[in-house]
Amino acid sequence: MKYSHVFLLAVAITALAGCNDDDEPTVGDDSPSTVVPGDGSPVNSPDDGSGDGQPPGDGDPDPEPRVDVDGLPLPDTQTSPDYETYVAGQPGYYTSLSSTEFNNIRFTSVATEDNTPNDNELSNPVAKLGRILFYDVRLSANNTVSCASCHQQEHGFTDPAQLSTGFDGGHTGRHSMGLTNSRYYDPGRFFWDERAETLEQQSVMPIQDPVEMGMNILDLETKLGQTSFYGQLFTDAFGDEAIIEGRIKMALAQFMRAMVSYESKFDQAVQAELSNDTTPVLSEQELRGLDLFDNLNCINCHTTTAFVLDRNHNNGSVTNNDPDQGVGGNLSGFFKTGSLRNIAVGAPYFHDGHLPDLMSVIEFYNSGINNHANLSPDLRDRTGRPVRMGLTQADKEALVAFLETLTDENFLSNPIFSDPFPPEQEGTSAESETP
Repeated sequence: MKYSHVFLLAVAITALAGCNDDDEPTVGDDSPSTVVPGDGSPVNSPDDGSGDGQPPGDGDPDPEPRVDVDGLPLPDTQTSPDYETYVAGQPGYYTSLSSTEFNNIRFTSVATEDNTPNDNELSNPVAKLGRILFYDVRLSANNTVSCASCHQQEHGFTDPAQLSTGFDGGHTGRHSMGLTNSRYYDPGRFFWDERAETLEQQSVMPIQDPVEMGMNILDLETKLGQTSFYGQLFTDAFGDEAIIEGRIKMALAQFMRAMVSYESKFDQAVQAELSNDTTPVLSEQELRGLDLFDNLNCINCHTTTAFVLDRNHNNGSVTNNDPDQGVGGNLSGFFKTGSLRNIAVGAPYFHDGHLPDLMSVIEFYNSGINNHANLSPDLRDRTGRPVRMGLTQADKEALVAFLETLTDENFLSNPIFSDPFPPEQEGTSAESETP
């Protein structure tokens, strides 16, 4: 019995010694050392304390997506773009009442074309709210499309698709109209057929359209009120958190009116000439295109330095029997047309988007104008028939080259017009109809 007790005691001592060995660092062990609270003694740890066995800093979980109480992404509400300064930065030949002569061609200013109403002058907090609304899929019935779905910044706020795709997969009846320089159109009407009297009215019509966004305005007011952030944005913009249709209209319209484009290659050339700088800016081909633009009477409709139309026109893009007659009535075949600024990135063209590129547009005016009963007199020859311009290939290429000088890369990438929501929101290709 005595010897068995000795044997058991020896086994116990050996086991305790083994446990102590496990607590000591082994030779060559590079595991980081941590301090056990209370005794200050170092012990080996296989990880950084996270329990995942990864080295410190290497296995940190990805940050959770920034979503609101409704599960949809949160926008960046901290950035406050300065739209007022941007719009005020337009060159003098844009905003002065006097006309501007460039390359011996006289352009009128946009000063008399501004359709901003007195009760909705540009304000940074309101335009900031408008930007967030413009990019928010909450404005559609099933949270799949936003205004920006078919008004894309890199395309001059138009849609590269011929027809846009709505919230439920339907397609719109017309091509998306670009929003560049929407501010400058004195009649103030919007959509190709000018059915909206103001930009404020236009801003909420696609939201309620059964194909485009399919949303009821009363439901939208409630929906936005249930977010954690719109109350403060409306307070910043209007003084209290009431979310109502009139304020939604004002904010969206202000954001769109801030989309003025004035920093293209053409603008650089005008500035150089006005400053008596003889350094060439436009190439000979581009200048030839500008001369053709004037001599072919294109400038009779695209009259200003912003290249906006003075009013709607019948350019012979439809026949007398076409089912889509634009404005209609006494103005059958008349359509509104947007600014030619950034036109080179706005394909396809015309109200139905059937022309795929600028060369096709030039060829239409060269040889394809339809003999509509209401065709603009500027597009008829001396016999009353649709004009046939007889342009050479070099002439067509020169006109395209000139139109490409109206592209404003700064505008197309300016962060004040960019998406304030994280990429997670871009989970659908559905798009809304446009004017």
